Amino acid sequence: MSCGYDRAVHRAVLTLRGAVTAIGCLAVVISGAARASDAPAPVPEKLERITAFFDNEVAAGKIPGAVILIQQHGKPVYLKTFGYRDVTTKSPMRPDTMFALHSMTKPITNTAAMMLVDEGKLSPQDPLSKYIPAFADVKVAIEPDGGNDPAKVELVPPIRPVTIEDIMRHTSGITYEYIGADWIQKIYRAGHLFDGKFDNEEFVARLARLPLARQPGTLWRYGHSTDVLGSIIEIVSGQTLYQFEKERLFDPLKMNDTRYVLDAETERTRLAEPLPSDTILIEGENDRRAHPEWQSGGGGLLSTITDYQRFSQMLLNGGEFAGRRYLSPAAFEAMTTDHIGPGSGVARDYFYFPGDGFGYGYGLAVRTDPGNAKPPPPGSLGELKWDSGSGTYFGVDPKLDMVYLMMQQTQNERGRITPAFRKLVYDAFSPD
Repeated sequence: MSCGYDRAVHRAVLTLRGAVTAIGCLAVVISGAARASDAPAPVPEKLERITAFFDNEVAAGKIPGAVILIQQHGKPVYLKTFGYRDVTTKSPMRPDTMFALHSMTKPITNTAAMMLVDEGKLSPQDPLSKYIPAFADVKVAIEPDGGNDPAKVELVPPIRPVTIEDIMRHTSGITYEYIGADWIQKIYRAGHLFDGKFDNEEFVARLARLPLARQPGTLWRYGHSTDVLGSIIEIVSGQTLYQFEKERLFDPLKMNDTRYVLDAETERTRLAEPLPSDTILIEGENDRRAHPEWQSGGGGLLSTITDYQRFSQMLLNGGEFAGRRYLSPAAFEAMTTDHIGPGSGVARDYFYFPGDGFGYGYGLAVRTDPGNAKPPPPGSLGELKWDSGSGTYFGVDPKLDMVYLMMQQTQNERGRITPAFRKLVYDAFSPD
């Protein structure tokens, strides 16, 4: 396979892996059922600590509001709303409130891509240039000696082509315009990625004209990789990203309130707004709303907590929901396996890294070990999670047969609230 990709061989291997993995998954399901019956239920008094925490956050004026959902064995054990979705209008937060997901869009985009992998229409080993020829000529920027002058950057050929796997696991060398040394940020800002109107095709064309920040496959670095993946989905499927996701994920999962653009003015009253003091988030959200023609696979979706709960439950079920399979066992395994851990050759850029004890699959953080902190961070091995710059968060815990979600809109407070929320959730399942 290293000498070339053969579609028929890949399909045969994927089918064989799927059959073998299905046997393993059956054993996991059987053992999981037994484990689920043994999983501790949340302690009601400890769930009330979650209520007290978010009541205090709203009362102190730290956040406008939030919606919290914890579901175990497929049924909600905690669902509460707090505060307002818009403090200027005093509109109360409700379960049907819509939130800008920002980076919690990424797991959905990767799931859509893995559906194409299942069909043999896409492979993680494919070179990116197979679908977007402009990336065949991309260069890698080498940090200038003794300064941050972009004019002194040396451009060298990549050691190997960027692959689809690279854009799924953030090892492409594509960064964000606010991540990395000053010189690479200056280069990205000079690329005018967000000028005028643009769709996925145009946005990726602009990206392809910029150099990579690192050699492909050598560094986990957060960036526009998932936006490129969204464009790949459009190219392979012949549909817009939203059309494909609506047909293959949103409609079957009954995620009726998940989309890139609000359909009607009345829906704007359902949209959660950040506090006026949350200027970074407001600026970012204004940029998102200013480009309704851009279906950003890395951060453009709007959704509700009940919609995202259905997607989360599908992941907890190993790619299946309500009798319908969305991902084969092989595709689900590939998506939820750590691809940047020991032996991968991938170094770690710790800006926005998944966290202590976590690796990264395709669009998801994967808990691989207890971590280095003493005591270890809360959670279970095999846990899946992701969050966003707007404060949204979700976790999938197979050991507890549980999913938990937090929807809020705050950039200022998310770094403090997210770990506190995780701890409160896991404390609620601890009998001690």
